[in-house]
Amino acid sequence: MKLEGAVFDLDGTLLDSMPAWNNAGPDYLRSLGIEPEKNLGARVRKMSLYQAACLFRDEYGVHKSTDEIMSGINRVIEEFYFTRVQTKPGAAEFLERLKSEGVKMCVATATDAHLVRAGLNRTGLSEYFGRIFTCTEIGHGKDEPYIFNTALEYLGTDKESTVIFEDALFAAETAKRAGFKVCAVYDALEGQPKKLKALADYYIRSFDCI
Repeated sequence: MKLEGAVFDLDGTLLDSMPAWNNAGPDYLRSLGIEPEKNLGARVRKMSLYQAACLFRDEYGVHKSTDEIMSGINRVIEEFYFTRVQTKPGAAEFLERLKSEGVKMCVATATDAHLVRAGLNRTGLSEYFGRIFTCTEIGHGKDEPYIFNTALEYLGTDKESTVIFEDALFAAETAKRAGFKVCAVYDALEGQPKKLKALADYYIRSFDCI
């Protein structure tokens, strides 16, 4: 297959940031004196920030507006993106290679836009992407295909020559159901790596292995 377009998840794929996100929701609740359930981090990972805020309000009884809750979660995670986030091994070199081959690229992520820009600017990856699409902007999480279809429309490439790079099984399943090719990228926080590998058209443990 000739690769003409690439849509990248950000966290856990290009940036080594999933551990921080896994703790952001639980840490936010603890700051309010609320003890979260054990698997909350993995549960929230499948949601947009808005969906997580609704969960905290409806199931944990957080007496704040969704906007206030979203701002609170972002404050927990901002310091990490602005000062500490790093790229996954080989990610920058891989993106440079795609750029040299004329592959069109964009980001599709559940992370809010200002955090995405901070992380991309800190790591020097901003130059590779024409657009950033977020679940908050689109109004749907990655359990639905809207963000992938919007990214494809922006790229203007054929679905058959466009690959979705994902590390999360649920998002990869969504992309596959929508008819996309998927390259699964290993991340230690994905609880079902064998299922993700079996689902994907391509599978890599690291970009420096390509």
